Amino acid sequence: MNAALDFVAAIGRGVLGACLVTGRLALFGLNGLSHWVRPPFYGRMFLRALIEIGYFSLPVVALTAVFTGMVLALQSSTGLSRFAADSAVASLVVLSVTRELGPVLAGLMVAGRVGAAMAAEIGTMRVTDQIDALTTLSTNPMKYLVAPRLLAGLIALPLLVVIADILGVLGGFIIAILKLGFNSGIYLNNTLNFLETQDVVSGLAKAAVFGFLISLMGCYHGYNSRGGAQGVGAATTSAVVAASVLILAFDYVLTELFFAR
Repeated sequence: MNAALDFVAAIGRGVLGACLVTGRLALFGLNGLSHWVRPPFYGRMFLRALIEIGYFSLPVVALTAVFTGMVLALQSSTGLSRFAADSAVASLVVLSVTRELGPVLAGLMVAGRVGAAMAAEIGTMRVTDQIDALTTLSTNPMKYLVAPRLLAGLIALPLLVVIADILGVLGGFIIAILKLGFNSGIYLNNTLNFLETQDVVSGLAKAAVFGFLISLMGCYHGYNSRGGAQGVGAATTSAVVAASVLILAFDYVLTELFFAR
């Protein structure tokens, strides 16, 4: 009996802890969002974050997209050829890349690169009392450190996904033409005929949400880090893991909203 009660109590503590963390995270995010419309706005910090998230993440996202499109074309051709449906390779590649693989893989790559960097930078500022120094200098840390990064993540990731979509489809096109022997004109026609506006818009909407989540996780875990260098390392790990899990979870939720019948 006591073991059963202890088990129930442990579940209750876990649920309450999860609710508490979710509440703190929601309040942190809303506080950061509120500074978008309250002056002053630190444009230099926003541009720095936009370049860091967007421009410097471009090589890894581009390489990921190209090779993903190549592998997708190769694997889909192998499977579809068993059913004499090779003509569906183009549509499968373009829909998979624009709807799912483009935003999700770009989000995961950026989470590993940028989310960790944000958490490490802000966490180091926290443990070395630089955030407290900003407050002493009458500079709101949320306005100076968090709000510009949240906005930059929201804007930069859709731009990256546009490039990832183009390169992913290009990678599939290269493999289809050079290795699988497809006619280039027919392949392009099939790609354009099956692609709809909703496919691209849904992918870009996902990317905006993912970019915000990545920035939010990086800022939140860095801002609340404690315990010196070890605490900064733990915050960095937590930011990347949390952002990756949330990307996959919100991918399902957004897919359900866009494509559920």
